[in-house]
Amino acid sequence: MINQQIKDTVTRDREELIALRRTFHSEPELPWEEVKTTQFICDYLDKLGISYRKTEPTGVIAEIEGQPGGKTVALRGDMDALPVEQLNTHVPYASKVAGKMHACGHDAHTSMLLMAAKALSEVKDGLQGNIRLIFQPAEEIAEGAKAMVEQGAMESVDHVFGIHIWSQMQTHQVSCPPGPSFAAADIFKVHFVGKGGHGAIPEDCIDAAVVASSFVMNVQTVISRTIDPQNAAVLTIGRMDVGTRFNVIAENALIEGTVRTFNQETRDHIEKSIADYAQNVAAMYGATAEVEYIRGTQPVINNEASAMLVQQVATEAFGPDVLYNEKPTMGAEDFSFYLDKAPGSFALVGSGNTEKDTEWSHHHGSFDIDEDALATGAELYAQFAWAYLNQ
Repeated sequence: MINQQIKDTVTRDREELIALRRTFHSEPELPWEEVKTTQFICDYLDKLGISYRKTEPTGVIAEIEGQPGGKTVALRGDMDALPVEQLNTHVPYASKVAGKMHACGHDAHTSMLLMAAKALSEVKDGLQGNIRLIFQPAEEIAEGAKAMVEQGAMESVDHVFGIHIWSQMQTHQVSCPPGPSFAAADIFKVHFVGKGGHGAIPEDCIDAAVVASSFVMNVQTVISRTIDPQNAAVLTIGRMDVGTRFNVIAENALIEGTVRTFNQETRDHIEKSIADYAQNVAAMYGATAEVEYIRGTQPVINNEASAMLVQQVATEAFGPDVLYNEKPTMGAEDFSFYLDKAPGSFALVGSGNTEKDTEWSHHHGSFDIDEDALATGAELYAQFAWAYLNQ
């Protein structure tokens, strides 16, 4: 199941792997701006002799061809950064770009996938099939995976595998249980329109601030009183924009929020209920409501056979103590769009280490990773692909 040469390559080139990650970390690029990152990946693949093509406007799809007649397994790594100011500027690889930072670990994903490509290219004559390498842009805005699929990333792919570095797990731990992993993530917007006027004459007005406040205070009962408690769901109001001046009764109110679910029926119910609540609250006060519900990513559901193969590979590569069962998160991942096209799984690789101060939450300005985790992720990418094609 495990290829020793792959393990030896990752071990041998550990310092190179760390250097790759530090290069990406110090030069972060936001979604759809990953021009330098894309070119760096292409230059590295050129050195390895791996064929590839650029996608538009950024991103790379590469191919390692093994023996003909086999299946194709895709490995995905995302590469975009966040508009976050780095706080831990004392590290030698700190972001060189003000207001931009790899605060989620995508720098690690890209470097791990490049090292996996290197290891797999050295054993390609023994591969019973092909490996598709997907270097994806724009994950943070949930647009990149869909764009890569539209540009052929999943054509003729039989299976797909991805990894996310996870600071909430201890370094080297691997989690990939069958079933739900990341939630579907939707956005909703509600625009209430009342009747504005002077703050001293409320009887002549319809106060959009009151309407919006009533909606915010009551819409949570969609979750607490209409959803089976065993079907996890989250509804969060993240923005409320009401009124123009202290002594003017608001005519308009805009509310924006997000819904996270694992179950399609639950998702449908919440979408309908938000619209019903908005319309009924508005009618109660004599206002009107316009609701926009935007479906984002699908839930990431790990295929059972794929997840069990990940666990087997991880155990054989790193020992039985490496396995950890991380509970599903209400966070979102556009890896789900690949799973719409082929079965697969999405693993978490722990990078949290108290002594190295790498247990900060993802998207925080102090986020960092224990670089010892890079070798675990790179080898897991490569060993999984080897095992899937040669099982």
